[in-house]
Amino acid sequence: MAHIKKNSDNGHEKEISNGFYDKELARLQIELVRLQDWIKQEGLRVVIIFEGRDAAGKGGVIKRITQTLNPRICKVVALATPTEREKTQWYFQRYVTHLPAAGEMVLFDRSWYNRAGVERVMNFCTENEYWGFLRTCPEFERMLIRSGIILIKYWFSVSEKEQERRFQKRINDPTKQWKLSEIDLQSRLHWVKYSKAKDEMFAYTDTKQSPWWVIHTDDKKHARLLCIRHILSLIPYKEIPNPIIKLPPRNHTKGYVRTPMSEQTFVPDYYK
Repeated sequence: MAHIKKNSDNGHEKEISNGFYDKELARLQIELVRLQDWIKQEGLRVVIIFEGRDAAGKGGVIKRITQTLNPRICKVVALATPTEREKTQWYFQRYVTHLPAAGEMVLFDRSWYNRAGVERVMNFCTENEYWGFLRTCPEFERMLIRSGIILIKYWFSVSEKEQERRFQKRINDPTKQWKLSEIDLQSRLHWVKYSKAKDEMFAYTDTKQSPWWVIHTDDKKHARLLCIRHILSLIPYKEIPNPIIKLPPRNHTKGYVRTPMSEQTFVPDYYK
């Protein structure tokens, strides 16, 4: 196939070519805009959860999804460490405040599943809090679905070798070093613990009503296209014809005198 090329790192593996990726991404992003228009018109409420290993590519997918969308309709939620006050609240409380209203889509860059992942592995929660979460989470999600929310959950799976390569790339790139938190570094020490935590989490929360959709992300471009196309397949939508836009003529008011440029403060032109 024309859009497939050999992977230079492994002769028997194949990856999507840059040309096909760019063309297909542009096509899918147009469809995302159409989906956005449908969500707004129909008053849908959509929640998409992105979970997975550190450096699995969640941020890259979210960036491509939101790139062409209206931020007033499609919102990204990436919560920081809970405050001391939030730690005393009902666990789901700080996430509930970010759920969508009618006509909105919310993307959670990590979510309430922190409790089943990093909090479990790093001992940031008690045994009672952890098992309480696993028992409560499926019912919480059923409650969201019963209320009319469309809930989609993705788990991004990356191999140990590829995660290591991405970590090393971040270390050597000043623009990406901020992505490496202390927790990310600790994940290298607890690879097996994270694997066990993920398996246990799936055992309780991979339900028929709210399944986990797994995407292998060693090839970032393939994963991005696959995820976006899958989202489009899960939410039935129709293209809404846009009205023809005509720019009105400018109204040049007579007698207006522009403020002299010498009285304005301009940014210095460093590239002149």
